[in-house]
Amino acid sequence: MLAAVVLFIVGLVLLIKGGDWFVDGATGIAKRFHVPELLIGATVVSIGTTLPEVMVSATSAVGGHGEIAYGNAIGSVICNTALIAGLTIAIKPSKVERKTLRTPVAFFFAAAVFYMVTAYTAGRFSRVSGLLLLLIFLVYMVSTVMQIGKMPGQKVAEEPLLQAASLSSREESSANPVSEEEKSGSMGKDLLLLVVGAALIAVGARLLVDNGTYIAQAIGVPESVIALTFVALGTSLPELVTAITSLAKGHGALSLGNIIGANLFNLVLVSGLSVTLAPFDIPQNATIAGYNASLVLDIPVMLFVMLFLTIPALAREKLTRFQGIVLLLVYGAFCAIQFTI
Repeated sequence: MLAAVVLFIVGLVLLIKGGDWFVDGATGIAKRFHVPELLIGATVVSIGTTLPEVMVSATSAVGGHGEIAYGNAIGSVICNTALIAGLTIAIKPSKVERKTLRTPVAFFFAAAVFYMVTAYTAGRFSRVSGLLLLLIFLVYMVSTVMQIGKMPGQKVAEEPLLQAASLSSREESSANPVSEEEKSGSMGKDLLLLVVGAALIAVGARLLVDNGTYIAQAIGVPESVIALTFVALGTSLPELVTAITSLAKGHGALSLGNIIGANLFNLVLVSGLSVTLAPFDIPQNATIAGYNASLVLDIPVMLFVMLFLTIPALAREKLTRFQGIVLLLVYGAFCAIQFTI
């Protein structure tokens, strides 16, 4: 049992570090090809911080543990929103830009509606539903790229910065010439970070799923509960690190877009890939008033916390400390209920 706990923790560490290196490598490569940073944040960073959930859920589904794949996706959305965003907002509320939130929020709730209809009517996620979720992911990525390309103010705003950067680069080059070998070496470092990061994520996911399943069985806790709490929190740590870093630098609102993007990816990419690889039924390990606890508690809580976070933000273009406190209370109550049903 002790060995399983240690390996479980090792898996979490590998996931976190692997995700960190993957994002660093991917971001470095994207910048070398002059991809706008806004596009990097909306795609690479969100995908990178969601990779732990992707690997854990996909591995779980293929291994016949649909409860972990299902619970991890929903649990990560709840954890990202109620715990991570809630903590960030409670400590330091900030203003938000309505334009940057519209697209990911709209796609999230469109995916959530499809998710709900499938869960409540069919009670099973088929391979067709998985492919449709992946299709939503592709459409979102395309629409995001198109939206960024239509931002006329972005080029104007970036031009002075680019000129300043160019001038600074020329000054630095004259003082400290950079050889082609050094440039090539940096590119090689980014590629190495990308490959090693992906490998660590794969190994960490395997350790997390195998030992998480063993621990759940050993202590008599349903796999879905472990997935909704411990595994979800562990795979959401990259988002937590991003939020804390942004907060420490005085940019608390920066992590909001990443959190909402990661939540969307949890539904369409994490669940979509898992279901496409291995379709599974909605877990029925616990009941509330005779009904499936997942349908009565998990999905409604997921929708509530996202509505409570995004609707006021879109309406007032700011986040309040009250929102953060309520979200944290909801997360605490959600975890407490999970271990009592």
